[in-house]
Amino acid sequence: MPDMKYILVTGGVISGVGKGVIASSFGTILKNCGIDVTSIKIDPYINIDAGTFSPYEHGEVYVLDDGGEVDLDLGNYERFLDITLHRDNNITTGKIYQQVIERERRGDYLGKTVQVIPHITDAIQEWVQRVAHIPVTPENNPPRVCIVELGGTIGDIEGMSFVEAFRQFQFRVKRENFCCAHVSLIPMPKSTGEPKTKPTQSSVRELRGLGLSPDLILCRSEKPINHNVKEKISNFCHVAPDQVICIHDLSSVYHVPLLMEAQGVVQYLNERLQLNIAIPRPGRFMQKWRNLAKRVDNLRKEVNISLVGKYTKLEDSYASVTKALQHASIAAGCRLKLTYIEAVNLEEQTKIDNPVSYHKAWQEVCKSDGLIVPGGFGQRGLEGKIEACRWCRETQKPMLAICLGLQAAVIEFARNVLGLKGANSTEVNPDCEDKLVIDMPEHHPGNLGGTMRFILASLGKLKNYMSKGCRFSPRNQSDVSSDDDLR
Repeated sequence: MPDMKYILVTGGVISGVGKGVIASSFGTILKNCGIDVTSIKIDPYINIDAGTFSPYEHGEVYVLDDGGEVDLDLGNYERFLDITLHRDNNITTGKIYQQVIERERRGDYLGKTVQVIPHITDAIQEWVQRVAHIPVTPENNPPRVCIVELGGTIGDIEGMSFVEAFRQFQFRVKRENFCCAHVSLIPMPKSTGEPKTKPTQSSVRELRGLGLSPDLILCRSEKPINHNVKEKISNFCHVAPDQVICIHDLSSVYHVPLLMEAQGVVQYLNERLQLNIAIPRPGRFMQKWRNLAKRVDNLRKEVNISLVGKYTKLEDSYASVTKALQHASIAAGCRLKLTYIEAVNLEEQTKIDNPVSYHKAWQEVCKSDGLIVPGGFGQRGLEGKIEACRWCRETQKPMLAICLGLQAAVIEFARNVLGLKGANSTEVNPDCEDKLVIDMPEHHPGNLGGTMRFILASLGKLKNYMSKGCRFSPRNQSDVSSDDDLR
């Protein structure tokens, strides 16, 4: 069995430069070469998982097939690579410390003083090696390459233990099985209009000072950078010119793997990691991706969709919904124009407090071809969601209501069609007159961890479950076992 290959993707200068898309693009290129790939995302925060995060804090909580609540980048990996990841594919500082402390309590360390080095760093390396070998495809093929994205930026104090772990890891798995790709921003100040390489030089210098030398430097910029800048980065960062990959802002993320492949990433990884890929690649290599990117660029018919949400100040709060809309629009041959509308701005109280925001929000709603009313938590904005549902019903506009959005749709229908003026959900008003949506006590085991899992409702397996014929056994109720009972 060939050795597992590891590609570590780190970031410099600032966070949010696109490490997730670049890591996914590495996997896409390798999968098109016939190599099975898996991914790991490392988040250096002390939380056990992302389940208790505010959407404003960290964007969407992505729920995996096994119920794991993880960083939204894992959703990106699954969509790009067509794989099914597991909760252990997301490593956090909290998980590592929890594991080490449990081992210490069991006496696994035989009375030794438990320290960051070697106990925490060893635990990180063992976790990565264990998870890298877990199959992530329906065929259960063992992965050959594991792509590890280290969250944050090099130099963050939170990530130091992980950087040290990978400094040791490169010797543990041997050089021919480990590659470090560093993603760095090349800013272009408007005052000069020219790209500046000094931040990247400083970032690479710091990375090398911590014991990791980048094999590839991926330069993110607003506009394409010329060969002279590439040469300068090569000279000051101790890499060959063909190891500097330039990725500027593109019309769609589907161009990123193609841009990386065009700059020789396949050839470099083949030599560096000894992957035995046939070079040169056939003329139709990655043709499906080229067709997809071209199709996205050529979309002309526009469709206006408004998303009525509670956390619209941060678009990442609805990342999966946004991606699903984009994929659906591509399949339908339409160019998506997505507008985010704050649900509170649709409420009557806002008409009094802030009439400008109220009328602007309703103007956007009225221009829409359809609405998405996604989930959320708490009372704030619920009445705005209900008003959006009412508008869709009365104007016969298409609407997709999800989670709290579906509750809003049920409440709206009950109030305005059935005449139940006191209709509400017990989630927001336990003492309401007409309880339309009842909060299920089994979803509240006593702590906040796992609060997103019931929304998934095992969706990854729900289709198979329903196709076999389901039998529910609600508490204190008779069994429900037929389609008529489920209607």
